[in-house]
Amino acid sequence: MPVADADRSATTGMEEVARRQLQWRGRSGKPLALAIVVLVWQAVGLLNQAMPFYNALLFPAPWDLLVAGWRLAQSGVLWWDIVASTARVLIGTLVAAPIAILLGIAVARIRLLEVGVEPIIELLRPVPTLALLPMIILWFGIGETSKILFIAYSCFFVIFTTTLIGVRNVDPILLHAGASLGFNRLQVYRFIILRAVLPDIMLGLRLGLSVGFLVIVAAEFIAADTGLGYLINYSRTWFRVADMLVGAIIIGLLGVTVNYALVALERRMFRWRATDT
Repeated sequence: MPVADADRSATTGMEEVARRQLQWRGRSGKPLALAIVVLVWQAVGLLNQAMPFYNALLFPAPWDLLVAGWRLAQSGVLWWDIVASTARVLIGTLVAAPIAILLGIAVARIRLLEVGVEPIIELLRPVPTLALLPMIILWFGIGETSKILFIAYSCFFVIFTTTLIGVRNVDPILLHAGASLGFNRLQVYRFIILRAVLPDIMLGLRLGLSVGFLVIVAAEFIAADTGLGYLINYSRTWFRVADMLVGAIIIGLLGVTVNYALVALERRMFRWRATDT
């Protein structure tokens, strides 16, 4: 092996080791920071027990939250609420995703739709979804349909926007290459545009699911008898602050878990991006 090639291989190996060390430090630092926050929170709670300076019922310590969560889990209520909320978010996102993806691709590629449809979507996007919740309930009732449609409407704009931007940013060289190979319109969409925009679609799905978990509480506040939002609202009625915080924390944990699962799926699907960089 020539000396230059050996030096280049050694440099590449050192850069790879340094990159992995930085990744490991970043991954280990996040749980450590969270653990420090929880420990400080618990220490403040213990200090308040010794020298009361705030109402512990209004701000329970982590141990009190664990006790409340264990009680809810043993009763079986918590598991039903988790399943109900997660199912509503997933179904609402799956309802919105195909419509948002197809419409985003069409608006980005068809001039007539860009002129006629995009202004309407841009007009509706700034409207708070909570402002439309009473209307959705009036139109579709108080059953599961209104909750799922409310979540789907909230997720639609995020998925649509990421898809639209992704299609507009497709490298023109790829389109010219497809034309030179004799691709028809369907083949251009299937083999070039869809594959090029797939990372943006995955990003839109991740953000859409995050929005779904964000609005699920509002959807379940009204006319629901299951779900984490219902648990929070019911606990508020009976002044069970610990149960309210348990519900809120579990919603956050569900959102983080789904996000990291999709990130892992993205890394597996798009390994070529890491090798290119």
